[in-house]
Amino acid sequence: MMDLLRRLAPAAVLAVLAVPLAAPASAEAGRVSRTSMTMELRPGGVLHVKEQITYTGQVRRTLLTRTRHDDANDRLYRLSGFKGQGTLDGDTITPKGDGTATFEYDVTGAVTPVTGGEELRWFAAGGWDAPVDTAVVALAGPAPLQSLSCFAGDLTSAIGCTSVSMDEGGTRAEFEQQGLGPGQTFTVVAGFPVGTTGGKPILERRFELASAFTLNTVTGGALAGLLVLMLGGLALLYWTRGRDSRAVHNESGSFSAVENGRFTPPDGVRPGQIGTLIDEQADVVDVTATVVDLAVRGYLRIDEQPRGAYDAPDWLLVKLPGPSLTDLLDYERALYQAIFDGRDSVLLSGLHGSFAAGLGKVRDSLYRDVVGQGWFARRPDSVRTRWTTLGVLVTGLGVVATVLLAWFTTYGLLGLALIIAGAALSVGGQYMPAKTAKGASALAHTLGFRHYLASGEIGDVPPAQRIELFSRYLPYAVVFDNVDRWARVVASINGQGGPADNLYWYHGPAEWDLSKFADSMSTFTLTTSGAISAARQFRRPI
Repeated sequence: MMDLLRRLAPAAVLAVLAVPLAAPASAEAGRVSRTSMTMELRPGGVLHVKEQITYTGQVRRTLLTRTRHDDANDRLYRLSGFKGQGTLDGDTITPKGDGTATFEYDVTGAVTPVTGGEELRWFAAGGWDAPVDTAVVALAGPAPLQSLSCFAGDLTSAIGCTSVSMDEGGTRAEFEQQGLGPGQTFTVVAGFPVGTTGGKPILERRFELASAFTLNTVTGGALAGLLVLMLGGLALLYWTRGRDSRAVHNESGSFSAVENGRFTPPDGVRPGQIGTLIDEQADVVDVTATVVDLAVRGYLRIDEQPRGAYDAPDWLLVKLPGPSLTDLLDYERALYQAIFDGRDSVLLSGLHGSFAAGLGKVRDSLYRDVVGQGWFARRPDSVRTRWTTLGVLVTGLGVVATVLLAWFTTYGLLGLALIIAGAALSVGGQYMPAKTAKGASALAHTLGFRHYLASGEIGDVPPAQRIELFSRYLPYAVVFDNVDRWARVVASINGQGGPADNLYWYHGPAEWDLSKFADSMSTFTLTTSGAISAARQFRRPI
């Protein structure tokens, strides 16, 4: 028995101590025994409220200042002019009295024009964080009251309040509610004649992604109109600024590039210039063709290196004496200097470092050259950059406009038109470089030469001239992606019309002859293009 008492004693002591500890906590529980409000509706729809409360503990009231009005808008109730025994922090009132407190404030936005009059609806005694025993509201307005109603409970409750009455003159009304739970609302509604205060609800558009991009007759028609206007403007811009001065097909036709038995390229166009003339881009293949052209014209020799079965192919580029560098165009001279850089020979696999830096000068010289030739009025790369940058800016502006329109209106779709136009301008900027009349004519003749090379006709060229003449064709075939066809033509002949071991500009290793030239030349152009592409100075066409 004594053992049982020893075990129960601590529990009994804790139970006794818990009683006084719980009592203060209960004493701090808040409660509003009575709240009495006097509300006066004034001109402009301003509702002046004076509230007197009797309470115990700590209580706070959170006023309802925003409700859902419709699918697109929220309704706002603005508070102002707060004064009295309490503080207003945002929409929360904290009384500062000793069991009683009086404070007053104005509410704007509680009046709604309705058919035949105005309706006042206000959440008179809602939002207390403690129970409310009794809530009484006295209402007066600038005109006789036409109707009264009240509701108590949750915000959407349709349960009527305890009582509502009107004086004999119809100028004052009184509402009462017994027993409100924490967070519940006591809503009073009163009708007044038309134009009593002129008050209107305060609405704020509620952002919803679906409504921001609403597609209807107005937004759809406006979007279509803007797209037609902007894209039509871009088309007109290209027609007036980006189109070549003269239609190319007016002067097109096959062009053999042979005059009095000598090689004469159309309009004196060099292989490296052709690619830039055709697609207005300085490409890897343009530089590759120039390397072959420098060899064919005697500035360097290409020596294919011997290799084992598993070795990568390689070539030695050998500087040749004789031709003057002053006869080269600027971009050709820049390429020649980038290749050798003070050396007499260099392996193709060893072209890196200073070669990559030199290719930037080659590209710049190529663009300056086509302007100097009179084929373009401005550098194609500068024109592309200018229009593409403008397109990016328009796209960015479209994104900003779309965000703003979507956030503040339902016309977000209209901003998409600007984004589409900006994207079209960015893409279309690649086609804005326009050739002059001279450039269009040179292009027409060049395309005729391409047609001739594609046909593969040897014609009546004397056998003694075929090696040199067809070698001169080969760099152009590189640009026109017809190198295999003309490499085989060159491999089939020499100066006397029979097979040979080497060309004057291309030497193979031991036991190599021209029957292998076509495969060697194809591999050389691919490897050279790879070395140039690795420098990341030129665009590699897809």
